[in-house]
Formats: sequence, C-alpha cells, structure tokens
Amino acid sequence: MIERTLFNSDHEAFRDAFRKFCDKEIAPFHEQWEEQGYVDRAVWNKAGLNGFLCMTMPEAYGGSGADKLYSVVQMEELAYGGYSGIGYSLHSEIVAPYILHYGTEAQKLKYLPKLASGEMVGAIAMSEPAAGSDLQGVKTTAIKQADGSYLLNGSKTFITNGWHADLVVVVAKTNPAAGAKGTSLLLVERGLPGFSVGKRLKKLGLKAQDTSELFFSDVRVPAANLLGGETHENRGFICLMEQLPWERLQIAITAVASAQAAIDWTVAYVKERKVFGQPVASYQNTRYTLAELQTQVQVARVFVDKCTELLAVDKLDTATASMAKYWTTDLQCRVMDECVQLFGGYGYMWEYPITRAYADARVQRIYGGTNEIMKEVISRSMGLGAKSS
Repeated sequence: MIERTLFNSDHEAFRDAFRKFCDKEIAPFHEQWEEQGYVDRAVWNKAGLNGFLCMTMPEAYGGSGADKLYSVVQMEELAYGGYSGIGYSLHSEIVAPYILHYGTEAQKLKYLPKLASGEMVGAIAMSEPAAGSDLQGVKTTAIKQADGSYLLNGSKTFITNGWHADLVVVVAKTNPAAGAKGTSLLLVERGLPGFSVGKRLKKLGLKAQDTSELFFSDVRVPAANLLGGETHENRGFICLMEQLPWERLQIAITAVASAQAAIDWTVAYVKERKVFGQPVASYQNTRYTLAELQTQVQVARVFVDKCTELLAVDKLDTATASMAKYWTTDLQCRVMDECVQLFGGYGYMWEYPITRAYADARVQRIYGGTNEIMKEVISRSMGLGAKSS
C-alpha cells in the first residue's frame, strides 16, 4: 500500500486520543442511540470538554487554532467505527466556518465559543421539501421590517443536528424577486417565537443522526443575526458556493474511510467463516473481489489525500471537489454491496456493522449535492453545457 504522507506524529497522537474517546463515550451507546433516533446531548458536552469541537477555530473564539487535518482525522475515526450518528463535522467544519468567514466580530464572539464548548449545537438549514440540490429554488423568505429585523417564514427538511440544534444557519430569500442574488444567511437561535422543530425523520440509514424538519412562522430575527451584517445581505448564495468544496471533500473523506472499514471487516469475516468446509477466503472469487475493492479504495484515498493537500493551501476548486464527492461515494456504495454479499445471510442482519454501513452509505450520493449535480458541475468546468449563474 502507498504510505500516507498527509499526517504528522501530532495528528496520529490526536487520532489515538480521539479513538479512545470514541471507545469510551460513543461505542457503548451508539446502538441505543440508533433505537431512539438521536444521540444523547451529553456526547456533545463531553466532546467540547475534551476540545474535540471547532478545533480549527482560532483560540480567540474558543478553538485550538488547529489545521484542518485534525478534523480529517476525526472524520476518519468516526467513519472507521461506523458512528454515523455523530454530527461533529457539520457542527465544527460547516456551521462554525460560516460564522468565522462571514460573521461580524460580535457574531464570532457570541457564538463560536459556545459551539466550541458544546454549549450550543449547530446546524445549517438549506434543503426544503421542494429544494434540495437546487439552492436557487429556496422558498423560505426573510423580509426586512421597518425596525431592521427580518420576518422569517418557511420550512426546512433533512436537517442534520436539527433535533439538538441551538443555532441554525438558515438560508432564506431576503429579496425573493432577485433569485439566487437575493439569498441571505440568518443565525436563528432555538427559542425564538415561531421557530419550531418538527418530527425526527425515520431514515433508511444514519438512524442515530437526529435529522429533523424545521418550521419558521413569522419568526422575528434581529438585524444583528444577519450573518455578516448589512454588507452581506443578499450575498448568501456566494457564501454557500465558496464553502461547498470543503463540504463535498468532507463527504469524500468519510466515503473512503467507510469503504476501508468495510473491507477490513470483510477480510476478518471471510477468514473465519467456512463454507463447504473451507474458509470463504480460500475461494478465488472472494480473494479477487476483495483485491479489486482494495485497489479501488487505495486509488480513491490517494486522490482524496491530494485534494486535502490542495484544500490546505486554498487551491481546491469546485470541479475537483465534485469529482472527489461523486467518485468516492459511488465507490463506497459498490464496496458496501460487494462486502454484504461476501457476508452472506449475516450481511443482511442489522447486528453486523457491514449491514448498518450499507444502509448509511446510500445517502452519500444524495446530500451535499446529488452525484448527478456533481457531474453537471464537472462538465461545466470543461466548457460543456449551460453556463452557471
């Protein structure tokens, strides 16, 4: 195997520490969380107490000032363990960066330390019942009032961390007549009158992840909660587009790690399981299938590691991130399917991690922009098709 050069000894020491945290605070409870449909709130507080949230945020705002590779390590370890209910990466590497990059100083000081400590859980509300990958189709409105506040109306769905969320970055139209150019981002806190959390959604996989509906009925959002302040009104779509490469790379990182975990589980299983008196691993079909899968995952890992290097120097472009997202998630689903097959009947039993990983994998090709949208983005970067707005 090609040696990974992405991480140094400090990153690996952190990997060991976070793995121990997972073994103690997540592994014993994850099955129970899958049954109840959400993780316990305490796992957020414990992560914050140990410095595992918002690590890449500056120390002045409660973070550790760490490089993004620490977050990559965390994503990989959660994927290796099959801990799909834990929404740390969205909280720390999507919600918090929006506030860091676009927020006012007052917003950074108010919210980032609370996100870093686990006092607040963050979510981002983009998807709507009729607007998923097409963010330009958002119908939620935030109309400015005479006193400068915004009257927020609409609904969101498929919101990760939605059940626990104390702070939600809401994508809304502040100028509905302007289309994408009339989009803004608002910071909406739990408890504002008119803001309600709907039912937890029952999903094919990710059963411990608290995915919820959110509803906004005449929610009066203070002017101070427009992300970035007055200068960022109607600039939300630009902000979203700027952050998408990192969001999509995060999906690719977890896809490769999950696929590798599936291969590792399967290799161990086929060495022990016997069919017709022989280990399943002794059959050529088994060996060749696993050899093919390992080769493909190795190729994917090298590409994703290169993308991560580009991200670190701010050179990861949207098309390349889209390639990583679509290719690795397609691969993840192929790997899971082949591994389930090698487990035989046990591959269909929920008690086995490969079964849960199979169910969890399917959504990877959908969220963060469907893989069909990824191909559209790539083709446009090649000068093909319609021009993007």
